[in-house]
Amino acid sequence: MKKAFYLSALTALLLVFGPQATAQKQKSYVIGFYNLENLFDTYHDEGKNDYEYLPDGANEWTEAKYEKKLYNMAHVIAAMKKDNKVWHTVLGVSEVENRHVLEDLVAEPEIADANYQIVHYDGPDRRGVDVALLYRPSQMTLVESESIPFTFQDAHDIEFSLTPDEQAAFRTRDVLMVHGIIEGEHFAFYVCHLPSRIGGKGQDLRARGGQIAYEHSLKMMEKYPGIKCVIMGDMNDNPTDDSMALWMRGKERIGDVGPEDYFSPFLSMYKAGYSTLYYRGEGNIYDCILCNYNLAHAQPGTFQIQPITKKKYYGRVFSKPFMTNQEGQYKGTPFRTFSGGQFIGGYSDHYPTYIVIKK
Repeated sequence: MKKAFYLSALTALLLVFGPQATAQKQKSYVIGFYNLENLFDTYHDEGKNDYEYLPDGANEWTEAKYEKKLYNMAHVIAAMKKDNKVWHTVLGVSEVENRHVLEDLVAEPEIADANYQIVHYDGPDRRGVDVALLYRPSQMTLVESESIPFTFQDAHDIEFSLTPDEQAAFRTRDVLMVHGIIEGEHFAFYVCHLPSRIGGKGQDLRARGGQIAYEHSLKMMEKYPGIKCVIMGDMNDNPTDDSMALWMRGKERIGDVGPEDYFSPFLSMYKAGYSTLYYRGEGNIYDCILCNYNLAHAQPGTFQIQPITKKKYYGRVFSKPFMTNQEGQYKGTPFRTFSGGQFIGGYSDHYPTYIVIKK
């Protein structure tokens, strides 16, 4: 599934030089990612395996539970705005069922003032979860978007465990690319949700997902010289794993980032013990954001990534006490929506992450 839409040249010029020229420039811009942990509505979507998220399904997913989930997600986004003093300019999200749940989310009273607009495509994932991007049109002008399918065609240097028939039947989330302009500068944002680790498998599939996002970004850099690229998502891998360190060419230090490399700010944070989720008591950072050479080594007077955590790390894992289990077996881990098959009214099993850019 591949879709793209393009604004006409005239419309793009009007958008770029109209509201952007008159809008007051903002000192810092926040770019983030949040796995919303199964944001489903209460209705069946044809062709999607969403039955457990229906009122008569395994999770007894009622309107009251859905509304609580929406409130919780909006509350986290609003809490990040309170800390940063500004709304996210761009927020990638994953594990969303459809556009309807995103429309309900951005209309939540706590975040409605941000006026988030939505970029979303229905993808082929069998469980029915997609990635999407929320953005503020007062800060970013949308130029084009594309849903990049996960395919095995043109893959190279990866040995796959799936047979050709299994490859043909394989379905997972597409990679979303959103091309926009912020204060006259071109950006390409990639939102990923790479294949699962269930059963300890999928390393080759996540490598392919990283390869797909990376190689598409090279094409964007060739088409738009100087464009600033950001790859974000639930990678189902840590920053030290091959999908990011090898296939996305993620480097730990800015000084090591060459023209075809990416700076991976959460790599050093992972080594320092930061986590966005826990599995069997072990902390991981699967929710990563990487930026290309043009954003890591920006020209003077243009947008550049900034250190924001302890004035040392270039990323932040956003966690607050209300988002975290305060007692019991899972003390210190994300306070999630379900536990042991029971609705506990939490937020997500992932903490959100973000970076900050400024000129």
